[in-house]
Amino acid sequence: MSFRATDRKIWDTTATLEALGAADVALWIWEPEADRLRVNGAARALGLGPLAPECSSAAFRALALPQDRAQAEEVLKFREPGSEVVARLRMRGFETCIWRGVWLEEGVRAAGVVAPEVKFAASERCDLTGLLDRKSFIARARERLTHDGVHELVVADVDRLRRLNEALGHERADLVLAALGSRLAAAFPAGSIMGRIGEDEFAVLCEPQGFEPAEILRKALEQPLRVAGFDIHPTLSIGAVSAEGGEDAPEATELLRRAELAVEAASSAGRGGAAAYGRSMETDGLSRLALEADLRGAIARGEITPYFQPVVRLSTGALSGFEALARWLHPRRGMLPPDEFLPLIEEMGLMSELGEHMMRTAGAQLAAWRRSHPAVGALTVSVNLSTGEIDRPGLVHDVAEVLRVNKLPRGALKLEVTESDIMRDPERAAVILRTLRDAGAGLALDDFGTGFSSLQYLTRLPFDTLKVDRYFVRTMGSNPGSAKIVRSVVKLGQDLDLEVVAEGVENAEMAAALQALGCDYGQGFGYAPALSPQEAEVYLNEAYVDGAAPVKARG
Repeated sequence: MSFRATDRKIWDTTATLEALGAADVALWIWEPEADRLRVNGAARALGLGPLAPECSSAAFRALALPQDRAQAEEVLKFREPGSEVVARLRMRGFETCIWRGVWLEEGVRAAGVVAPEVKFAASERCDLTGLLDRKSFIARARERLTHDGVHELVVADVDRLRRLNEALGHERADLVLAALGSRLAAAFPAGSIMGRIGEDEFAVLCEPQGFEPAEILRKALEQPLRVAGFDIHPTLSIGAVSAEGGEDAPEATELLRRAELAVEAASSAGRGGAAAYGRSMETDGLSRLALEADLRGAIARGEITPYFQPVVRLSTGALSGFEALARWLHPRRGMLPPDEFLPLIEEMGLMSELGEHMMRTAGAQLAAWRRSHPAVGALTVSVNLSTGEIDRPGLVHDVAEVLRVNKLPRGALKLEVTESDIMRDPERAAVILRTLRDAGAGLALDDFGTGFSSLQYLTRLPFDTLKVDRYFVRTMGSNPGSAKIVRSVVKLGQDLDLEVVAEGVENAEMAAALQALGCDYGQGFGYAPALSPQEAEVYLNEAYVDGAAPVKARG
């Protein structure tokens, strides 16, 4: 088929402007010598109606939101011919738009197009959850903050997502995130802005009227779910910040930065934490850089050392042993808790060095107690293996050497292994664990109950101890689901002839409840926090003189 020239449709000016208007796009031309900005196309839809068909630079600046006037200047600023113009700004009462153009060859005018920000993005939503992606969430939040009223931004970080990925694989972990996204979308009132703003971060911006956004978010996302045969119990670290909307509202990216600072503060308090933004958080970034510099060489200098938390037999109150926990006695800042430096150690690749140091130091301390206190009998010490340390070359040799040098009997040194380390490669883990047991180490599966383990593999692995995660122990009195998990883990330990240790015991009431379930051992602040070697020895002496380790009546 052929066409005659007269059959071709000719694009005239009117047709071009109609097409641009239908697509929510406008053309602009800026002539600085004449102080004239011309706008054609979808001017009204983009909030540019008062400027069309032409206006002065002063009128253009006045229509832009105050916090975006610096971006308006980017459009107006004179540049060399061929220079590109890119700016993102909002006009009063309208959404963010992208201005793109170029200074023409004669250098006396610039021309280009303006369109809503989402027109320039390939997609504004996360493919996995259907929620807004980070860029689009910020764009929507920026527009929403122009409205008067109190707005609250809540950000939730899914705790231990890395372990979830390692245990289940990325495809199954993605199913978890997709389910969390669906729950979030259904939990908040219409008009709330919701997004997945990072690999493991969700955000909500809303106007809280008669409800608490953080509570709604936690209630929606911390419900158990079952994925690919695994029971998953998500926990969140939540940060929140409030702001007044209107012309003086903070920039959306700044508000998000504040909420994420609060998330970091919540994470430092442990799983399931929450924090509201405060000015004191602003120094954390600089503090982190200084801490990283101080950390280099801190292990070799002996600044990082084991502190010992008692492990007590619940039925008799007798001291059974200690768990060795890393503490950093900083030469200027004093005692630092592990949440302040362990993430840095992991980022710097020093976890294996720390693990070996903890094992050798804790083993030597246990041997010293056994020599000077014959009455301690079968006292043990537990040391955590960091993520991936189970695959460290030389681990088995180091364990055997610690036992040999310190003349410790089999099982006196216990190694605590996380579920994620096991589930990454259960077959390989089984071989390594058997070799460690043959070398004389006791083996404990740490944080059991978080939902990543397969019972099929648990029956084939040479553990002698299960440790119930402190989150479930701490909440078993108020959360029926946590109580069921603790009861199930204790029963499982009994059926498999494994000792069960409950972490997070805060008072005598908790200890009695665990004992009633048949749990063997407990540890937590109800007995004592992690103690220095000197304090632990005093505790040891008092426990054996009194015949039982003291427990707080109430937490």
